[in-house]
Amino acid sequence: MSRPESSSKLIAPEDVDLGVEVGGVAMDNPVMLASGTAGYGPELADVLDLGVLGGFVTKGIATYPWEGNAPPRIAETQAGMLNAIGLQNVGLDSFLTDKVPFLQELRARGVKVVVNIIGKTVEEYHEVARGLRGCDAVDALELNISCPNIKEGGIAFGTEPCAAGEVTAATVEGSDKPVWVKLSPNVADIASMGVACEKAGATGLSVINTLLGMAIDLETRRPLLSIGAGGLSGPAIKPVALRMVWQVSQACSIPVIGIGGIWNAKDALEFMVCGASAIQIGTANFVNPNTALEVVEGMRQWCAERGVSRIVDLVGTLDRS
Repeated sequence: MSRPESSSKLIAPEDVDLGVEVGGVAMDNPVMLASGTAGYGPELADVLDLGVLGGFVTKGIATYPWEGNAPPRIAETQAGMLNAIGLQNVGLDSFLTDKVPFLQELRARGVKVVVNIIGKTVEEYHEVARGLRGCDAVDALELNISCPNIKEGGIAFGTEPCAAGEVTAATVEGSDKPVWVKLSPNVADIASMGVACEKAGATGLSVINTLLGMAIDLETRRPLLSIGAGGLSGPAIKPVALRMVWQVSQACSIPVIGIGGIWNAKDALEFMVCGASAIQIGTANFVNPNTALEVVEGMRQWCAERGVSRIVDLVGTLDRS
C-alpha cells in the first residue's frame, strides 16, 4: 500500500475520521482494551470513561469456572510485567447472568464488545461459542489459543498450524459472530499460524499474546512467579510485536489487531503503519488507566497536524524502500 498523501489543508482534530472496520466489526475508533487487563468492564469503569473506546475485549471465558494459579501471579520486570494468572474466569453461565448486563450498557454507548474465549479441548471452544449464540451484547469472539490442549499432551493450540486451524474452524462452526484469533509469539513462524487461522474461517487476527519469560529473586534463588515462568508484556515486547504484526499482515488478507507494549498514540500509530487495522492496550492500563483516552486524543491530534483526514489511510503504509 502506498503512503497516503498529506494534505496542506488544516484539519481540526475533531474532524479526523477514526472509524475502522475490523473483521466484520465496525468501530468508531481503533482503540480497544486487551483481554485480561480490565476484567469484564466494571473493574475499570470508575477510573476510565469506557465510552471513549472503539472496542472492549473481556477477560477469557471457559465453559466452566477456572481457579487459576496460586499467587504470586504477577511480577514487575524492567520495561515490562510477567503474569501467570492461569486464565482464572467465572465460566460461561456466570458470564451470561452476571457480566452481560454491564456489557449491554457499554455496547449501547457505541463500544463494540469482543469476548475472549478459552478452552482445554476443541470441543470446549465450540461449546463456549454456541453458548454465546444470540447474545446481543457481543459483537465478536477472540480465541486465546495459547491454552494447553489436554487431549494432545498439553501442547498449546497456538504453537502448531493444524491445531490452530482445527480449533478456529470448530469455533467458527459454533458461532454466529465474527471470530478473531489471538496469536502466540512463542512460535517459529507466526505468519504460517495466521494463514492457518484465516483458512479456517477467522475474520481477524490479534497479534501478539505474551512472550514466555521468567524472573527470579536472587536472594532466595526462587522464581518470582509461583509456577516459574509466565507471560511477558509491556514496552519490552513492542519491537517483537511490531515485527510480527508486519509479518502477519503481509501473509494474510484479513485484518490484524496490533498488541504489545502500546503506551501512547505514537506507539499505536506505528502498529497501524505496520499493518494493524486496530490496536489493543494491555499492560499500560495498570500504570495509567486513562491510556486509552490519551491514545484516542493523540491519534486525532497527530493526524490533524499532518493533514490525514482518515486514520484508515495509514494502515499498512510502511515504506521499506
